Amino acid sequence: MMQFSFFKKTWIFDLDNTLHDAGYYIYPQINRLMTAYIVKYLEIDFEMATDLRQRYWEKYGATLIGLIKNHKIDPYHFLEETHNFTLSSKHIYSVTRLRHILRKIRGSKYIYSNAPYSYIKSVLRILRLSNLFLDVFSIENTKFNPKPSLRGFHTVLGKYRLNPARCVMVEDTLKNLHTAKLMGMKTIWVSPGVGKPSWVDARISHIGNLIK
Repeated sequence: MMQFSFFKKTWIFDLDNTLHDAGYYIYPQINRLMTAYIVKYLEIDFEMATDLRQRYWEKYGATLIGLIKNHKIDPYHFLEETHNFTLSSKHIYSVTRLRHILRKIRGSKYIYSNAPYSYIKSVLRILRLSNLFLDVFSIENTKFNPKPSLRGFHTVLGKYRLNPARCVMVEDTLKNLHTAKLMGMKTIWVSPGVGKPSWVDARISHIGNLIK
């Protein structure tokens, strides 16, 4: 049972693996292109590039940040090259009536994702959700300070003077939710597993259960 009201909250939603399942098509494409980019521009072999991509993601919250800090990679060029793949409705997997579910939730709604802006807008357009969100916060908007960094969260909250005590973060990644909780937000973890950490306010198996 949710421990807070759905009324007049500010809702901050992650995108990938929260509003839709990115594991079938999108993540494999991005991982393939990121690895190829690292192979090409760092001049290392495939195995080393794969390991580096994963290690940087685990350490920094986004592979890109490790490449910026350690290899001076141009972030805009990286994002353009690694999200250059076909994206259509047949590649986006989500629950039925997602638009209806989100419209039932009262309050302001935002997207906060570590993905690039153009990609987020494409996914929202395909899902027919674009006009349900007041704004989109991408990795560019946070000046390349991705979740779970406090700086990125402060950028999001500061832009619209949001009170974290009135915000609910809906997200599939625990370390991102942990930062949100430290800042005073309510947290909803989207996870098909069982149980939850004590600091997570609620867990739902998929986004379709948000209003149940």
